[in-house]
Amino acid sequence: MRRVLAAALLVTAAGCSTAPAEPATQSTADPDKIAWGPCTDIKRPDGEPPAKQDSSVRCGKLAVPLDYAKPDGDKIDLALIKLPATGKSKPLGSVVFNFGGPGASGVDTLDQAAKALTTLRAHYDLVSFDPRGVERSAGVRCGNGAEMDKFTSLDTLPADDETDRQIAAANKQFAALCQQNSGKILPHIGTVNAARDMDRIRAAVGDAKLNYVGMSYGTQLGGVYATEFPKNVGRMVLDAPLDPTVTFEQRTLAQTRGFQKAYESFLRSCVKGGCDVGRDQAIANANVEKLMTQLSQKPLQVGNRQLTQGLGATGVAAALYSELTWPFLEQALGEALRGNGDALMYLADSYTGRNEDGSYSTQMTSFPAITCVDTAERPSEAELKRTEAAALKISPLFGSEGSGGLCRVWPAKGSDQARHVNATGSAPIVVVGGKGDPATPYEWAPKLTAQLKTATLVTYQGEGHGAYLSGSKCIQGLVDGFLIEGKLPEKNASCPAA
Repeated sequence: MRRVLAAALLVTAAGCSTAPAEPATQSTADPDKIAWGPCTDIKRPDGEPPAKQDSSVRCGKLAVPLDYAKPDGDKIDLALIKLPATGKSKPLGSVVFNFGGPGASGVDTLDQAAKALTTLRAHYDLVSFDPRGVERSAGVRCGNGAEMDKFTSLDTLPADDETDRQIAAANKQFAALCQQNSGKILPHIGTVNAARDMDRIRAAVGDAKLNYVGMSYGTQLGGVYATEFPKNVGRMVLDAPLDPTVTFEQRTLAQTRGFQKAYESFLRSCVKGGCDVGRDQAIANANVEKLMTQLSQKPLQVGNRQLTQGLGATGVAAALYSELTWPFLEQALGEALRGNGDALMYLADSYTGRNEDGSYSTQMTSFPAITCVDTAERPSEAELKRTEAAALKISPLFGSEGSGGLCRVWPAKGSDQARHVNATGSAPIVVVGGKGDPATPYEWAPKLTAQLKTATLVTYQGEGHGAYLSGSKCIQGLVDGFLIEGKLPEKNASCPAA
């Protein structure tokens, strides 16, 4: 009950954009057709436009029903991006991507990931989209930049009862702002409707079957799609899988363990070669704990802002998603220990989607909007306290109540439909789980595989959130072999760390 967006600290994973949200009932696109044109508003993680935009990349809009129970009623525009196939032969069709979140902009992230997908692009058009409620697709907004600064900077260290009451009030204020700014779309956001949207995308690009790569939350979206449209599944890969059946408490504790494990792996790696945070693991950890306590008592000044303990913890979590960012985390922590919080603030901002001008992407607001609609669970105050106490025992740095506190006061009703997946009747699906994944613990991979009924599990032994874009040639070879040639990985296939 300490932080309004604590859950987003644990699972959001994607790029950001400054594109404005569109009203939920104004559609300029033709139903069933994608209006393709040049891309004009793609942003990179640092807020700067690409140095040179690939002129072949196209962006477009597809009109879909706001409410699928009223297909002829109000429409919203889904924003899409297409990287046309580069091979000389006729493309095999399209592969649709969802990069996670929930709340990731597929338009921005596919553009950023293009170089890593060169092999696949030689055979397919690559397509992604901003799901409903995200960025350009009627993105959910919950306050202005100053209000978002207030929410994202709240501390996450254990607090007294008075602070808990203040955070509970902040939760209510945040939910009220979401209702005020985006109330019309809130009841219609969610994974089931996103899956229906994705089938419209499949039809609009002219594919009889959906070829799909879903990462993190995108695995739940893929699982729901395969449940709703099993006969329309083509070649589907689900990387860094979620177990949709877990409760708020189970998810919070599993992810807290995952981030704590990744943090300890970072410290072990750091001290091997002389660590800027401390000479051995115990000292390094003590220094980080001391830093967080100091930030709670006296935040570091960073320009006209303050690096609070909450932002500091967010910055640490952000860098744990990939082993490639561990050196920058060492630098950021070392500098913060010496009184300079710039680098740690940069990590936090990259995670929360804060732009240099103080505006925010929707990744921190789309997350609760989708998460809370995707479950009917509304935990009690006692359940939240129990979850928080158990999480703090696992990790004082990452322990929290999860997203239950915000969903408890969410203005839109939730449904459990997206928590039950069964792809019986679909084509084979490949699930890829990582042993060192902090955000989607490996234990969820075999569980999702079993629930789908038609899936094969591949295990990645390395660190980081997600395996396909980790740099592992083994994983990329297995996934590309399946997507391009239809070659299903062998049972119990495993790949070493990259």
